Amino acid sequence: MGDPRRNLYERYEPIRRPVEVAFWIVLMTLQAVFSTMVAIVDMRARAVPRANWEVATWEGSSHLVLLLLIPALVAVERRLSPLVRGHWVRFLAWHAVASVAFSVVHVVGMFGLRAVVYALAGERYEFGGWIDQWGYEYLKDVRVYASIVFGIWAYRLFMLRLQGEARVLDAPEAPAEQKGAAPAEPEALSPPVRPERFLVRKLRREFLIAATDIDWLQAEGNYVGLHVNGHDYLLRATLTDFLAQLDPVRFVRVHRSHAVNLGRIKEIEPLDGGDARLHMHDGTTVPCSRRHRDALRAGAG
Repeated sequence: MGDPRRNLYERYEPIRRPVEVAFWIVLMTLQAVFSTMVAIVDMRARAVPRANWEVATWEGSSHLVLLLLIPALVAVERRLSPLVRGHWVRFLAWHAVASVAFSVVHVVGMFGLRAVVYALAGERYEFGGWIDQWGYEYLKDVRVYASIVFGIWAYRLFMLRLQGEARVLDAPEAPAEQKGAAPAEPEALSPPVRPERFLVRKLRREFLIAATDIDWLQAEGNYVGLHVNGHDYLLRATLTDFLAQLDPVRFVRVHRSHAVNLGRIKEIEPLDGGDARLHMHDGTTVPCSRRHRDALRAGAG
């Protein structure tokens, strides 16, 4: 029998994107309905003369704009994660800037939608000096921003553990009699040691993958995605630094954010403008930019 946790990830991966989209749609819809009901009850208790459709418009427009902003928040969270030790100020500063932009877009978007709905109903929506009151709106939006970004981070961390995270194996220690030896002369230095295998941690299990089994690589923020025999693993490194550890005869950069194992290329499809599309043996495709075509030809030659 296979690893049930690995099977769980493999079953989930094909439907991952639809499930994620559906989750946010359902969540925002339920929150909009709940907030509308609470606001209607509150206004009736205070005898505020507002029609139910107006309250529904206020809450619906707010949550609709929030829903449309989710992809941007996912990109922000990925770009600013992981938090680098010693860079708290920069980390918080960038999130502060992002939260301000988030709030401005949210307020402008929801007020614009409300104006449209009111116009269709033959009414005129009063903005009520929202620019002067934006500070109040921001205090609410920053809480929403923080909760959504935290939820995205927690989900990504869980998927990382489920998917598997790779790291380079530690280099073996030198023998005891060599530890106190004098440094070798430059001409006597051996070529850099390139890792042959990588340790992959998936949940509480660990296993090894060979460097030669890597089909292609993709830069993903502060990680490198290793695509190996139909499986994806993340390694905490930049693509440039990681490629320096691989055999340059076998692995070639073909795009700003992609590199390939030359032995895993099945077909090269030329595109307009000098770019190309690489068809890999695992059935995936990798972009190849025009500026990297020469390196690809040299490596394949």
